[in-house]
Amino acid sequence: MSELIFVRHGQASFGEESYDKLSALGVRQASTLGKHWRDMGEQFDHIYAGTLLRQKETAKQLISLVKGSPSYPNFKDAFNEYSGDSLLRIYMRDYLKHDKTEAASDWPIKDERVFQNLFELATAKWIKNELTPSTEDADYESWETFKNRVYGVIDEIMEKHTSGSRVLISTSGGVIAMALQKVLNFSDEHVISTNWMIHNSSVTRVRYGNDKVSLTQFNSLPHLEMKGMKHLITYR
Repeated sequence: MSELIFVRHGQASFGEESYDKLSALGVRQASTLGKHWRDMGEQFDHIYAGTLLRQKETAKQLISLVKGSPSYPNFKDAFNEYSGDSLLRIYMRDYLKHDKTEAASDWPIKDERVFQNLFELATAKWIKNELTPSTEDADYESWETFKNRVYGVIDEIMEKHTSGSRVLISTSGGVIAMALQKVLNFSDEHVISTNWMIHNSSVTRVRYGNDKVSLTQFNSLPHLEMKGMKHLITYR
């Protein structure tokens, strides 16, 4: 049996001008995972990452664990997260007043409670194909397009790496949740609710081979669930 080992990137820079960069805490989360795995004698055969900066920076902390000492991961933009900004923009433009929802007072949104509320409303519309992008929303991706690209890259990786391969993937929560839908066949609504649950730098494992695919670990934090480390656990 071969294995996919998904790692959600460390904490990004929420509320900053550019979200797409690990915070100091995010770097520590990823480096702590790398140290934990080194101490455990873990090794991987291949490493992939999306092309977002936070995914690359997380992979940088883990790449020394890969056999053959590669200089860079195999980059695939199919492992990139969907654009949350585009979903929020469209929802706030087209639905905010009608739904009488609390508006954000700044952009990027810095209040985590306001952000989560708006994001849940936006994604609920998104999965039902009820968001309509304009010419200004070039970064918008439909739910079906997002699903198809994640399903496609998972199929590609599993077909390419067999015979007991252990494949490390640095990616994001939405991609991991969608990969689990492919494995467990749950609803689109559960993809979104699963996405909210996934911790920064958490580990999710999928085993495959002999025409079988199974989830063996989800959202695990072996490197942070120790005395004196739990304050490093974050969702965002």
